[in-house]
Amino acid sequence: MPYLNIETNHSVDEAVRNSMLSKLSVLIAAQLDKSESYVMVSFASPRPMLFAATNDPCAYLSLKSIGLSSAKTPALSAALCQLVEEELGIPKARIYIEFADAARSMWGWNGKTF
Repeated sequence: MPYLNIETNHSVDEAVRNSMLSKLSVLIAAQLDKSESYVMVSFASPRPMLFAATNDPCAYLSLKSIGLSSAKTPALSAALCQLVEEELGIPKARIYIEFADAARSMWGWNGKTF
């Protein structure tokens, strides 16, 4: 049920992208105490993006999950920014993250809702 989407204007080659997808899936599962079998991660690169009036490398991350507590978002923000900065070279100050708690009735899977 956790879904993380990453968009960046930074060109990322396939090997790095695939490595990031795996690392992010593990990170999200661990941070949210969820089975990785429910985690979905997507990565879109390059996207036309402008941040702070420049097109220097930047990223937008969106994380949705059932039961996402605001108490967990500071640690998630720190871990996600660190990983993106280390792996992609995008400074933390050029990363936005949107967190959203999804209601069980508004999240579908396997022909049902949670």
